[in-house]
Amino acid sequence: MKKIVIIVLLFTISLLSFSEVSQSKILNVNVNKLKVDYIPDLVYSQPVFMFSQNTKLKMDILKPSVKEKLPVVVFITGGAYLGSPKENYLQQRMYLAEAGYLVASIEYRTVPTVMFPTPLEDVKTAVRYLKENADRFGIDTNKIAVMGESAGGHLAALMGTTNGMKDFDKGEYLNQTSDIKATIDLYGPSDLAKIAGDYSKEIQDIHDSPSSPESMFVNGFSMFTKSKSIMETPEKVKVANPITYISAKTTPFLLMHGDKDFMVSPSQTDNLYKALIEKNIVAIRYVVKGAGHGDIYWNQEDVLKVIVEFLDKTLK
Repeated sequence: MKKIVIIVLLFTISLLSFSEVSQSKILNVNVNKLKVDYIPDLVYSQPVFMFSQNTKLKMDILKPSVKEKLPVVVFITGGAYLGSPKENYLQQRMYLAEAGYLVASIEYRTVPTVMFPTPLEDVKTAVRYLKENADRFGIDTNKIAVMGESAGGHLAALMGTTNGMKDFDKGEYLNQTSDIKATIDLYGPSDLAKIAGDYSKEIQDIHDSPSSPESMFVNGFSMFTKSKSIMETPEKVKVANPITYISAKTTPFLLMHGDKDFMVSPSQTDNLYKALIEKNIVAIRYVVKGAGHGDIYWNQEDVLKVIVEFLDKTLK
């Protein structure tokens, strides 16, 4: 008899448990995120590369699914001038796309096979490509910003300060301009001779090597002659410094740098910020407490909200 009672109790409990998980419910949803489409590996340029071979430079697009024309953020990833992995920083890019921006993350040519200004020329070509294909992607060509981190931040800063210039427009789609409306520089260098300026003499000596990425960026890589270090060519360093080009056509800037960055000295964005302010360019700079170089701090909503607020003010 006891066994029968226990079995009945267990069966009743199982029925109750089953009824709890299988009941129909209503879920009220607050719709506050856009649907985002992903368009990968679009070839935006095919420049002649090494040994007269064409290379295919690609971009990945995150496109909000809306009817109206979209403002654009051209995203320039870093890679110490040695690589341009367009797949990186997906969380940041998706956040911007959900905020209503078409985000195009681009590849560009890197050292040691090219040197400055080739990477900058590639970024400008990417902007012209997007303008050329504005109807295809639903782009508002008057609302384009660039955003870069680390080496990409340096290229973004150069885009902002050379805005309105034609000197670096090379390659395809020259019927379009590479003009932009806003610049976001996340912990990017400005004076390449002082990337390690805030650090120890030992670290500064490493950066002074002819084989350092920044040395190859301005001086190239040579197999047959003695390569030069960054400190031996101040005239080339100046040409690669965004401060050199600040003018009335320079875009508004948002600069951000972590106070725990041990890869690019925080003084790099500070010096650029001060130069912009001195020339009466709208510029905002944030020091992110506790943040290092490209670490988890840069994925956080507190940081991303600042970026979107800046974009909304300058583009929307």
